[in-house]
This record gives sequence, structure tokens and C-alpha cells, in this order.
Amino acid sequence: MTKDQVRAHIEQIGVVPAVRVTSAEEAQFAAEAVCQAGIPIVEVTMTVPGAIDVIANLVRRNPKLIVGAGTVFDTETARRCLDAGVTFLTSTGLDLDIVALAQAQDILVFPGVLTPTEVHAASIAGCGLVKVFPCSQVGGASYIRVLKAPFPNVSMIASGGVTQQNAAEFIRAGAVAIGVGHDLIPPRAIELRESDWIRELARRFSHIVKETRALASAHHPVHA
Repeated sequence: MTKDQVRAHIEQIGVVPAVRVTSAEEAQFAAEAVCQAGIPIVEVTMTVPGAIDVIANLVRRNPKLIVGAGTVFDTETARRCLDAGVTFLTSTGLDLDIVALAQAQDILVFPGVLTPTEVHAASIAGCGLVKVFPCSQVGGASYIRVLKAPFPNVSMIASGGVTQQNAAEFIRAGAVAIGVGHDLIPPRAIELRESDWIRELARRFSHIVKETRALASAHHPVHA
């Protein structure tokens, strides 16, 4: 799958599940649960023990799954993730060296940004897609709306504090997707191995995105 195809899939589905668990087995369980619910995307954070091996196993065992690496803090880790077969890289903050490495390998990268300065720097570096983190703590959907005004051509993923209650607001504000962690993959559901619980949450978030987009299209039809 090419970089453009990966980006298109992420934007089409509109939900990026962040897997922050405590073991490789838990990561596999979580990834399979969200995939079965119609979200073939997982962001395995580097906080997961043995995250690189987890990524390699997911890539090998789930060829239709879009596997990315999150919370990537340095280029050495980024290189190891690329060697493991990730199809996208994302970081908590803006690291232009990681961006350059991913672009050199023709791999999708959407760095974590927060301020207008960081969005601008990421855009100049060639990132047409960024992850605004942490959204909820700095104004939520209204902050995305404010950022989109001067940067209409930069696609934004809202991440940090996204819940069922506010997900629609982020989509309405202009986010192309939402990044969701514990509210999609609850620690308790992992502990109890409740795949149905995770699948139901995945379906709910997917429905929220689709429904919100449909309503927005109905209110703002595109005229030929």
C-alpha cells in the first residue's frame, strides 16, 4: 500500500485507534478487535513493551491491517519501526528529522503539533496531514476550528481527550479523523479480554464519524 493509499484509508475511515497496553499479547488482542469492527488501522505506541516486535508480528499476521507506530521520539526508533514494516509514523511532538526520514522512505508521517508555529513548520516540511495533540486540553473542537482557518489545506487528526461525547464536534470543526486511545480500547476491556466491548466501541466511533460527515454534507451540498 502506497503512502497516498494509507493516508486515503485513514481519512476515509476517520478513526485511528491508539494501542497503549502492557503486553504484546494485549496489543494483538486489541488490534484484532478493532479490525473485526471495521477499523483496519492501529497505532502501536512505543510505550507498549516490545513495541517493535509487536508491530512486526501484527504486520506479518494481519496483511490487511494498516499498522503504524506512535509516540516515536527519535530517528533510531523510527528506523526500527520502518524495518518492522509500519505503514505510518506519528509522534507526540514535531520532530523534523523523523519527518525527513519517513519522507525519504516514502512512508506516511503525521507529526504531533499544537501551535500555529508547529502546524506551519510541519506544512513547510511537506506534511499535508498532522495530529493536533492534546486537543481537548487546549479548547477541544473550537481549537481545531481556529487552526483550520489559517491552514485550510492542512488535514488535521484530532487527538487527546477524544470521547464518544465530543467526537462529532471534532469532525464538525474540520478534523479529517480522530485519534482515540482508552475510550476505544479501555484497560478494563483488555484485562477481561472483552473483545465484544472493544468492537462495540469501535462501531460507535465509526458511526459517529460517518453520521456527522453525512449531516455536514446534507447541510453543505457540493454544487457542480
